Order: sequence, then C-alpha cells, then structure tokens
Amino acid sequence: MSKVTLDEWAAAEFKTPPSPNTLRKWAREGRIAPAPIKHGRSYYVESDAHYKEPDQRPARIAGESLIVRIERARNGSKAA
Repeated sequence: MSKVTLDEWAAAEFKTPPSPNTLRKWAREGRIAPAPIKHGRSYYVESDAHYKEPDQRPARIAGESLIVRIERARNGSKAA
C-alpha cells in the first residue's frame, strides 16, 4: 500500500480528525497499526492503517500505601 502523512490518514479515518500533536503521540505510543515510520520530523503511515486502543494498565491493589507501591516499583515484586 501507499504511505501517507498522519494528517492525511486522520482526515480519511475520522470525521473530526485529532490534532497533529495527538496523532504524533499515538504514533510514539504505538496506538496506530501498522506502526508509522518517521522520516525527519514527519510520520508516514500505511493508508489502510487503523487506530488501536492501548492495553489497560493493571488495576491498583486496594489497601496498599503509597510507600509500598513505591518500594514495589523500585525493587520489583520482592519488596513487601
């Protein structure tokens, strides 16, 4: 397929396209499949690409204090 700019892709994909900043953020975060290619300052994407929802973060365990969450993030699951 042919490659188009993010702005051209968004205009064809959405009735009201997101802002250029949002499109670049989606490209960096991998929310567009297949992944866009960056040439210089511009991103190019396949014309048949689609937006995909990001994976959900795991829910926070109720009852944990902030200190416990920080220690777990620093040391992995071995911190308690």
